[in-house]
Amino acid sequence: FTHPQHPYTKGLLACRPPLDSRPEHLPVIEDFLNGTTELKSTKEILTRNPVDYQLKGLKPALDVTNLTKSYPVERNLLGKVTREIKAVDEVSFQVYPGETLGLVGESGCGKSTLGRAILQLIQPDEGSILFEGNDLMHISRQALKATRRNLNIVFQDPYSSLNPRMSIGEAIMEPMKVHMLFKNRKERLTKAAELLERVGLTAQQMNRYPHEFSGGQRQRIVIARALALNPRFIICDEAVSALDVSVQAKVLNLLNELKREFGFTYIFISHDLSVVKYMSDRIMVMKEGKIIEIGNADEIYYHPQSEYTSKLISSLPSLASTI
Repeated sequence: FTHPQHPYTKGLLACRPPLDSRPEHLPVIEDFLNGTTELKSTKEILTRNPVDYQLKGLKPALDVTNLTKSYPVERNLLGKVTREIKAVDEVSFQVYPGETLGLVGESGCGKSTLGRAILQLIQPDEGSILFEGNDLMHISRQALKATRRNLNIVFQDPYSSLNPRMSIGEAIMEPMKVHMLFKNRKERLTKAAELLERVGLTAQQMNRYPHEFSGGQRQRIVIARALALNPRFIICDEAVSALDVSVQAKVLNLLNELKREFGFTYIFISHDLSVVKYMSDRIMVMKEGKIIEIGNADEIYYHPQSEYTSKLISSLPSLASTI
């Protein structure tokens, strides 16, 4: 661990997001195998710092106020709910254009429920969700459908997100057809090919099916599908949690490249604080359905205000390495 000799081992140890810096590009194993990277300390690599978009005077792209979602736990003989659990408990926050807002917390704290409630994939009980000025909880189905062109999601499990009977080309074109983008199938095929190339795959793979790809490749396909509608806002719901560290680094690099290229706004959901810190400008910490802390990513990491956040940070594995 401290003196790896083989380039593969060095790459495997180096591709975890560092806690003391934010390199523009995470090293990947291929960099070491091909000799295309200098083996520098992460502190020597050009870094990017979190941006305070609120100080730019921008209006929030997303403004969530007192959002609540409960699930019944027990019912009496008459079917009346006698006990319920609040998966999301009066949550309020804002996300600014171009920002990456990280959402971190242990499993079962309500992170994914919050992300899906924002997209109206599940119906919240109370609160408001203003996206670019429209309250998603009080607009027509037609208006919500139109809004979803600009608001998309990347799920944790790409395999279950894809229809196993549908080729990946058809999967990418499906949202284009639903939203009636492009004049004909030929134009949609051209767009699907461009998207596959952009996420690191090839147009020749369009006729293949999900089971013919690795987990990392399937996640790239799901990202390509999310890009099909040219959204402005993407929720990444544990998008790299199921990937090994080498593939994870590639997907994180891709997400950051796409953000720089297209100006996306992200909510990045994960239970891995090191990944969230690397990706985010600000971080929200969630516990038992409540947001207990929110602030600049570095401030949260170096100066946590809550005991729970301190415990999350202290539980992070550390690896002393001379790579």
